[in-house]
Amino acid sequence: MANVYVTDRQAHKQTIEINSGNTLMQAITDAGVADLLALCGGVCSCATCHVYIEDAYLDKLPPKTEDEVALLEVSESYRENSRLACQVRLTAAMDGMQTQIAPEE
Repeated sequence: MANVYVTDRQAHKQTIEINSGNTLMQAITDAGVADLLALCGGVCSCATCHVYIEDAYLDKLPPKTEDEVALLEVSESYRENSRLACQVRLTAAMDGMQTQIAPEE
């Protein structure tokens, strides 16, 4: 089983087991990390699952969709490594990935 490491808004780091095929949003919410609101349920319409992905793993992720970019770019906390966790489909190649939940807006 693969793991990702999630840092919440209080700087607490948690190891989360992941299953290939699930989204990062599913993995984080299933692990009970309260900071990831995911209000739209994963349909890329709210940006409340905004996370920062470790740079070394960015090339292992699918490219951002136009909808994802549109939601992220209006965020005050947008960075080049910003992603919506609902749009990141997990694979074994993401084992060891560090991710941080973005500040709430």
